[in-house]
Amino acid sequence: MKSNPQGHLVRSLGLFSVIFLVASSVIGSGVYKKVAPMAESLQSPGLVLLAWALGGVLSLFGALSNAEIASMLADSGAEFVYYKKIYNRFFAFLYGWANFTAIRSASIASIAYVFAQSFHSLVPLPTLPAAWSSITVFGFLTPFDNFGVKVFTIVLIVVLTYINFIGLKSGGNFSKWVLYVVIGTIAMIIVLGFFSDTGSLHNITTQASNYVSYSWFDSVFIKNLFAALLGAFWAYEGWSTIGYLGGEIKNPQRNLPLGLIFGILIVMVVYLGINFTYLYVMPIDELIAGSKSSNTIAAVAVMEYMFGNGGALFMSLLILLTTLGATNTTVLAAPRLYFAMANEGLFFKSASEIHPKYNTPSKAFVFQAVIVSLLVISGSFEQLTDMMIFGSFIFYGATALGVFILRIKMPDTPRPYKAWGYPVVPAIFVLFCVALLVITFMSKPREATMGLVLITTGIPFYFYWNREVKN
Repeated sequence: MKSNPQGHLVRSLGLFSVIFLVASSVIGSGVYKKVAPMAESLQSPGLVLLAWALGGVLSLFGALSNAEIASMLADSGAEFVYYKKIYNRFFAFLYGWANFTAIRSASIASIAYVFAQSFHSLVPLPTLPAAWSSITVFGFLTPFDNFGVKVFTIVLIVVLTYINFIGLKSGGNFSKWVLYVVIGTIAMIIVLGFFSDTGSLHNITTQASNYVSYSWFDSVFIKNLFAALLGAFWAYEGWSTIGYLGGEIKNPQRNLPLGLIFGILIVMVVYLGINFTYLYVMPIDELIAGSKSSNTIAAVAVMEYMFGNGGALFMSLLILLTTLGATNTTVLAAPRLYFAMANEGLFFKSASEIHPKYNTPSKAFVFQAVIVSLLVISGSFEQLTDMMIFGSFIFYGATALGVFILRIKMPDTPRPYKAWGYPVVPAIFVLFCVALLVITFMSKPREATMGLVLITTGIPFYFYWNREVKN
């Protein structure tokens, strides 16, 4: 019998492509939507901006730690490859399975969902009768709520899956040009906001009507700050996906760590600028009021406040473009992880196939599209993002801890890049990850438990696939 022809991964991404892919995988729905729930948690414009800055600094600490390991072990699969060296095959598998069932798939589902919400604000999508929309599964899943938005989200996922199925370069170039337009447009909005008649420093310095002053070490303040940080981290999430493309990056030992660092710095500047504009233009009480609606996007409300219906239309179109680019980049990257797992015999075997014409992990794209579509149907935007952040910080912390472990286990291995601020920076990041996990589990036990359950569903698969490899 003839075997199926097999293609191969091609190193085609240079430094600037890596930087832009990092930034485009991060700048997505969070920059437009999360300021409202963050404002509700903190009730203070100054504290909201502090949360955005803190989220950026801590994400940079994570990227600085990740970059050392990436410079040593760069290959397709990112942390899956790293964890085999740092820990063992089982932990590496749990990371990959967590991304498949929760972290990366929930990220794609959530960003694409905001795209569909924004489209819905322009062109109303059909909805099911209230009797259907109110149906719940397990008491909290609402598969028929916002059904038109969910169906449109799934259509987008299928289309972007096809675009990236037919080639890395087509998907990468699409994300790059989208990012050019997005950053340019956000810069224009920031300038317009400063000159807007509705803008005032009074809005920045005025607390919400329900604001209560707490000390920095008060348990209520800490809980509220971490609740806001979940929103900020969702907006910063995605920078590590570039590691999945390690086997397709030119000179990855140099370009991967540099791309991570410069990509995060670009994102921090963009986020602080646009969120200052939101809070400068609109009183915080009105932002908080907008957070009560599941289909209201804060950025659209701010632009409508400034420029009326025309401003809302403009921002809705920008969100469509931004979330399209972010969804595309995340769809593009994650199948390389499942490909690496399948090559190790720890995933569905057909996911290891490389398309002979397009040189992409074609079957891995199909598996991803199926699981993402199921997540879209199952949960709301906030459930998906909180679940995803909880799961991702388990592994972010494990990677930063790996910097210390590999310094002991592999002291003589060349490190083209060494973590800046070692050992303080990686240690701060590890401690923060632990704190975030504990506080999230206390404040949002349902979402945290859902994330853990989805991760642990992989254990029977691991023992089955690992036994197959041994046999």
